[in-house]
Amino acid sequence: MTRSWRGLAEVLGEVLGEPRTRLGLGIGGLLGTAVAVRRDRVGPGEARVFLALNDLPDGLYPAAWVVMQAGAFGAVPAASASAWLTGDRVLAGRLLAGGTAAWALSKLVKQAVCRPRPAALLPGTRGRGRDATGLGYPSGHAAVAVALGAAALPRLGPAGRALTLSVVPLVGFTRVYVGAHLPLDIAGGAALGLVVQATAELVWPVVPARPGAATGSPSAAAAARNTSRAARAASRWPGGR
Repeated sequence: MTRSWRGLAEVLGEVLGEPRTRLGLGIGGLLGTAVAVRRDRVGPGEARVFLALNDLPDGLYPAAWVVMQAGAFGAVPAASASAWLTGDRVLAGRLLAGGTAAWALSKLVKQAVCRPRPAALLPGTRGRGRDATGLGYPSGHAAVAVALGAAALPRLGPAGRALTLSVVPLVGFTRVYVGAHLPLDIAGGAALGLVVQATAELVWPVVPARPGAATGSPSAAAAARNTSRAARAASRWPGGR
C-alpha cells in the first residue's frame, strides 16, 4: 500500500512538474468555482459533501486542529525558515513570497465574491474550535497549504512527496469538518494557491540543487564549503528532509 501511494505521488509530481500546467489548472479551477458559488444558497451536491464531513465525530477535532495549522498563515514563515536552515535559500524566499501572496490574495477574492460562511447558509452547521469570521470563498488555509506544498514538492524525496500530497488535501477537509468552509471554498482556495505558486515559479525559477551542495546533509555541506566552521555547523544540523 505504501509503495502504491508513493508511486502515485511520483506520477502526480511529474504531471504537475510543469508550472504552465499548474497555472492553467489553477486559473480554470478558480474561475470555475467562482462562477459556481452563490451568495445566498448552497447547491444540494455541495451541501451533501459538507454535511458528510461536518458530521464526523467530535473526537477527531484535536488531530484536525493539528493538520489545519499547515494552512495557517503561521505556516508560511515556519516553512520558509525550515528551508533556509537546510541551505535552500531560493526555496525559502519562494515559500515566504508565495505563501504570503496566497494568503493576501484570498482576502481580496473574498471581497469580490462575498460568499458567507457555512453557518449563514446551512442551518445546523456544527462549528468546532474558534468561530471563523469574515467571508467564506475562497479558503485562505487551502490557498496557503497548496502554495507551500507545490513549491516544496520538487525538492522532496518520495516519502516527503507522499506526506505532502496527503497533508495538503487534509487541510481542506479539516476546514469543512470544523464548519469554517464549504467544499467550493476549499476548491477555490486550492486553485488560487496553485495559481500563485505556478506564477512564482515562472517568474522566479528554482535552480536545481547541485550534487554535494548544502542540502541538509552534514558531509555534503562540509565538502561544499571545505572549512572546519562549515563542518561544525553541519554537525549541529543533521540531514534528512
